Amino acid sequence: MEESRTHTPYPAQGKRDTILIVDDMEINRAILCEAFRGERKVLEAENGREALDIVRANPQSIAAILLDVVMPVMDGFAFLEELANLGLMERIPVFLITADCSEKNMHRGYDMGVMDIISKPVVPYFVRRRVNSVVELYQAREQLRGVVDYQEQELEQQAQEIQELNRSIIESLSTAIEFRDCESGEHVRRIHDLTALLLRGLRSEGFQGCSFTDEQIEQIATASIMHDVGKIAIPDSILNKPGRLTAEEFEVMKTHTIKGCELLDQIPKSRDNPIYQYAYDICRHHHERWDGRGYPDGLKGEEISIWAQVVALADVYDALTNQRCYKPPFTHQEAADMILGGQCGTFSPVLMAAFTHLLEEIRLLGGHT
Repeated sequence: MEESRTHTPYPAQGKRDTILIVDDMEINRAILCEAFRGERKVLEAENGREALDIVRANPQSIAAILLDVVMPVMDGFAFLEELANLGLMERIPVFLITADCSEKNMHRGYDMGVMDIISKPVVPYFVRRRVNSVVELYQAREQLRGVVDYQEQELEQQAQEIQELNRSIIESLSTAIEFRDCESGEHVRRIHDLTALLLRGLRSEGFQGCSFTDEQIEQIATASIMHDVGKIAIPDSILNKPGRLTAEEFEVMKTHTIKGCELLDQIPKSRDNPIYQYAYDICRHHHERWDGRGYPDGLKGEEISIWAQVVALADVYDALTNQRCYKPPFTHQEAADMILGGQCGTFSPVLMAAFTHLLEEIRLLGGHT
C-alpha cells in the first residue's frame, strides 16, 4: 500500500471525515483516491480483513466505505457480514465498486445493506458526488441523534429552546433528503405551507374533527416536512431514476414510508413530543388513499388521520406542479383538474371541498400560473 495516499493516521475520535477504499488492485485504489484528493482524508485496504482491522480500530472517523467484491483473504461480502455483526451498517454507508454487476450480486449487496452499487470502470467525478451526497445525509442523522442525547442530559433547559433546536434539525435533515432526491430543498417548505393552509381551511369551514388550535396546526405543519425522511434508505438508482419505475423498484420505493417510522423510532423519548407523534403517522400514511388503494397499510376512509390526508394532498399537488426527474411540471389548473378528477387517487369529500375553496390561495402560495 502506498503511504503517500494514506493522508493522515487514523484518528482516535472525532468527526467522520475519512473515506476507506478497499480494493486489491493498486490502480483502482489510486483512481478512487484521486477522486477525493484535497476534499477528504483517505485510507486504503487491500482486502476485507485489512479493512475490518481499520474499522475496528476506531469506527467514529469513517464517513463511507468504497468496497470491491472479489478480493483475496476476505472478499467484499464477507466483510459486509462482519460489519453488520459490529452494528455499523446503519452508521457507515457502504458502496460496492465492482465490475461484476450481475443481478445476483446486486440483489445480495442490497439485501446486505449497501447504499449503492457502482460499476467499474468508475468515473471519479460521478463517484465523488454520489458518495458526498450520502455522507451528508448520514452526518445529518448522526447530528440528530447527538442533539437528542444532549437534550436528555439537559432537561432543565427551557422547552422553547429545545423545540426550536428540534425544528432546526428536522428541517436540516429533511432538506438534505430533498437535495438527494434532486430537489432544491424548497419542497419541504412548500409542504409545510400547504399543510398549514389546508388545515386552517378545514378549521374555518367547521368540518367535524378539524377544530385545530394554532399550535396544533404549526406542530402538524412542522411534522409534515418529515414525510419523506425514509427516502434516506432508498438507493440513488431508484430514487433518481428518470422515467417509470419497474414493479420491483416501486416496491422498494414504497418502503420509504416504513423506513421513516423506523428512523423516528430510534429517537429516544420521541413519543413524548407531539411533533414526532404527528410525524410518525404522516411518514407511514401519507400515501394511503380514501378508497383503500394506498400503501403501506391499505387504510381507507376515516381510518386515515386527517393530518396524514392533508399532507398526502399537499404532496400530490406539489409533485404535479413542480419539475421532477421523471416529468415536467403541470400548471396549477391542470394539477387541480387532475386531483379533483380522481387521476391522482381518491381523497375524502371533506378535503376536496376545502381544496376547492382554497384553490386561489393555493395558487398564490405556490406562485403558479
